[in-house]
Amino acid sequence: MDVKRLRLLREFADRGSVGTVADAMHMTPSAVSQQLKVLAKEAGVELLEQDGRRIRLTDAGRALVLRADDVIAAVERAQEEMEGYRSGRTTVRLAMFPSGAALLLPGVLDRTDGSGIDVHASELDVGYPDAAPALADHDIVVTHRDERTAPVRLPRVEVTELMREPVDVVVAVDSAFAARDEVEVGELADCDWISVEGGFPVDDVLLSISAVTGVAPRVTQRMLDFATIESIVAADHGIALIPRFAVRHPGVKPLTLKGVRAARVYEALNRPAPRKAVAAVVGDLMVSAERALGR
Repeated sequence: MDVKRLRLLREFADRGSVGTVADAMHMTPSAVSQQLKVLAKEAGVELLEQDGRRIRLTDAGRALVLRADDVIAAVERAQEEMEGYRSGRTTVRLAMFPSGAALLLPGVLDRTDGSGIDVHASELDVGYPDAAPALADHDIVVTHRDERTAPVRLPRVEVTELMREPVDVVVAVDSAFAARDEVEVGELADCDWISVEGGFPVDDVLLSISAVTGVAPRVTQRMLDFATIESIVAADHGIALIPRFAVRHPGVKPLTLKGVRAARVYEALNRPAPRKAVAAVVGDLMVSAERALGR
């Protein structure tokens, strides 16, 4: 079987349609379809089947995708080794959510400097269910989830837990709560909340607060940038939940939340049997996380 066609099949498994595969691979949809038909002839079984207006993988197709992962990983390791002989350098594509990148990426870049590994980092801020599909475009995706959310369990995804970061309540420094270091969850039932978009770990903690108090938190604003949220809180327009290491604004005071476990878990996702450089960067992320917790 041709490796290029196996790669197209894997792209289809990752992206879900011939059109999106064609866009990603800079091909026409008809060319993608033709190559997948050729691969089915090479395999001797149908790999795709009609599902209403869509096309999906057959059981044989899903089984072949798992083997394609093995084949492509082996080819990539061989290519990496040969590239190392030619230039002494290799590239790792790393995607991270913004506050995680601020905390961990500088240390990763410090440790890969001079190692022959070029880390091409980019920001990717998506809900936890959308993190694994991003491996279609990245070697490693660093994501986060509420600690009560089960980790992803997929045969084509390897998960490395990096750290657990507590989530604190932040209040304005001149608020009634600011003289304290902790607050009971039941005391916050009548507060206005500044939160993130639904589906992110911090908002999941708000759902837990609702379950404990029996009162739905009154969310008045939703923002994705923690710096913006802190500014709103500092101006005394509400309170917020912010991961402990992301608190920066001098006008807010973090308080430990009592009565409900509140934390987000950092994870690094990658394909099984990764290249040596990918495994090395995952190791560097683990070291950065350990140092962040140690500080």
